[in-house]
Amino acid sequence: MLATLTGCATLPAVRASNEPVPVLFVPGTDDNANRLHPMLDTFVAAGWPRDRLHAVDLYPNNGQLPIEAISYQVGRAAEALRRRTHAERVDVVAFSQGALSTRYWMQALGGQPHVRRFVSISGPHQGTWLAYLRRDPALEQMRPESPFLRELNRREKPFGDTEVFCFWTPLDGVIFPAENSRLPGTHERVFHVPFHPTMITHPEVISAAIEVLASPTTP
Repeated sequence: MLATLTGCATLPAVRASNEPVPVLFVPGTDDNANRLHPMLDTFVAAGWPRDRLHAVDLYPNNGQLPIEAISYQVGRAAEALRRRTHAERVDVVAFSQGALSTRYWMQALGGQPHVRRFVSISGPHQGTWLAYLRRDPALEQMRPESPFLRELNRREKPFGDTEVFCFWTPLDGVIFPAENSRLPGTHERVFHVPFHPTMITHPEVISAAIEVLASPTTP
């Protein structure tokens, strides 16, 4: 199912009577947790307690480690957030390569049962031709039809009962072609936001992430 929707800039509020599910934010290649702080600040403004939000710093996050190795760091961060908040499951918002690291943790390292909802923002799920410009291990894995991506994408229903949302822009410029951000079998939203890095700071994208994570869990 690919439900294509248009993002909106309204800011949904989290009802005070409900304790929000903790949210882990995962950056992309050459990014760090600081790049995600504007998004965290907006979540706080929408009603999330700050202590239920965490942006993980991945090291080294410059492509020199294979995605599988980075995925262990995502898993440790998610487990630490669960323990700190005494939550059974967390939500994950992941940008760019962070979406692949999150997927590998969920699909291959046993993380899926611990994730209620997963929001992928401009993840190179089918690869990008621009990855041929660098020879770092993680960038080689992000080339279209790489063995890593073929293995990651071979299962028909890899996410179990985790709700997955795929946000992407046809104006990406880094994921080429831009349609390679699409992830079959997920709830898809398209934003006409210019250029890849802008996706994690654009108000419409942040508002949409808040909207889908603020909605009640489906029984």
